[in-house]
Amino acid sequence: MTAPFSVEGLNASYAGRPALTDVTWAASPGLTAILGPNGAGKSTLLKAALGLIPSDSGRALFFGGSLDQARSRVAYLPQRASVDWDFPASALDVVAMARLPRMRWWGSVPRAERDVAHEALDSVGLGEFADRQIGGLSGGQQQRVFLARALAQQADLFLMDEPLAAVDAVTEQTILAVLHGLVREGKTVLMVHHDLSLITAHFDHVLILAGHVVAAGQVAEAFTDASIAAAFGGLPGRA
Repeated sequence: MTAPFSVEGLNASYAGRPALTDVTWAASPGLTAILGPNGAGKSTLLKAALGLIPSDSGRALFFGGSLDQARSRVAYLPQRASVDWDFPASALDVVAMARLPRMRWWGSVPRAERDVAHEALDSVGLGEFADRQIGGLSGGQQQRVFLARALAQQADLFLMDEPLAAVDAVTEQTILAVLHGLVREGKTVLMVHHDLSLITAHFDHVLILAGHVVAAGQVAEAFTDASIAAAFGGLPGRA
């Protein structure tokens, strides 16, 4: 079975320093947490794989081929801090941007595409905020809007960079419920994550990084005290 996402001998640097060293790994369908301490290369892995930053060597494969071959099947959710929230757009406008590859480059957004965007907002509990300016929403609501944009792509592989960072409890539970729904539909979700207390209850697989692969596999096998200590130099807040 072809992996939905894999990297082979990936090396990448950040600010002149090695961030990833010879990372080889293949994702399995389901919900995977990408774990590691600050500077472990978690976000770098996603960005280098997507070509958002250059890699030094190695390659990333999406469903066995290049990103260009699978682009319509891949959705990316960046860190919230990297987004310009002052951009003058409504929540619906932001979500509808995911449908641009399916539209003409001129004219208004077709009703069918707006319906998809509305449905995605409804799925994250923000249907009533469709016309609200994105900058006027709370941090948790903004995160849900960007999750809705990823959902509107109707992708098969979702790469998410810290979607649960600094969100309220309601948003956290909403996002986790949506992600579990995606997995039930046969989708693959890879998620940079930092809260070790959620791993056992919510994730199928883990990839633990410390600039290199420390451990990877099913949670029961790879999420161990030994692998956490090897990556973090201790057992930070594990429950």
